[in-house]
Amino acid sequence: MRISLAKHAGYCYGVQRALKLAREATNSSTKPIHTLGPIIHNPQVVESLQGQGVNAVSSVDEVDSGTIIIRTHGVDPKIIKKVKDCGLELVDATCPFVAKAQQRVADLVKEGYNIIIIGERNHPEVVGLLAYANNQATVVESAKELDNLEIIGRTGVVVQTTQSLANLESILDVLLTKTKDLKVFNTICNATSQRQEAAAELSQQVDLMLVVGGKNSANTTRLAQICQKNNQETYHIETDDEIDELWLAGIEHIGITAGASTPDWIVQKVIDRLEMLAGES
Repeated sequence: MRISLAKHAGYCYGVQRALKLAREATNSSTKPIHTLGPIIHNPQVVESLQGQGVNAVSSVDEVDSGTIIIRTHGVDPKIIKKVKDCGLELVDATCPFVAKAQQRVADLVKEGYNIIIIGERNHPEVVGLLAYANNQATVVESAKELDNLEIIGRTGVVVQTTQSLANLESILDVLLTKTKDLKVFNTICNATSQRQEAAAELSQQVDLMLVVGGKNSANTTRLAQICQKNNQETYHIETDDEIDELWLAGIEHIGITAGASTPDWIVQKVIDRLEMLAGES
């Protein structure tokens, strides 16, 4: 059995930066350290941080003292102000690409555009982007949602950083028929595009594809969807424990990709288990 890892897989810059900031905070302070929500969408990493004394909370009100780390997905700017007003130490781990998207939304507001955010309306990144539009933007998840949209005026578009280029293009095709004044900021992260392209390519070359990462991770779920289109034998797993030996019957070539918040050690454990199962068969 042959195992191939996608050319681009695993941690992205924004995740690496966030975890580096969290480590620095734990090394430089003896006070309590909290993240506002899970710092990244990987349960195993969040659990590891908890073991180091970094605990996730859902609200600033839950914290009396110490440090609050803003998650990679970003938050409403009012929340950052509240952290400072409460006298808490702030570590902003918002992914720079998300911060850029936030600025694009703020600029469109100033310029008087109707704003459309392409993304998952309940995802924390999109919730944060909405806040930069004073919650006056329209969130669109798919082109189908625009079927009943009437002709609109000046419209600005910003995209959740983990969206697929294909979804962006399909939505823009419809928007171009709905307005004559369309300003588009493609804020999809370059690392996201690279992962998706590499996963799509590999999934067409193998007998079975494993997509490794948090079930709550939007970018990992997107990778699984992309691979599934090319290869029905695609499985989204968080850890090596989820691998079913029955999947491997008759399989000669396995492809692996991993979400942007999936650490190398989890991917390696998946590879180790596959090699062990192959040796037993």
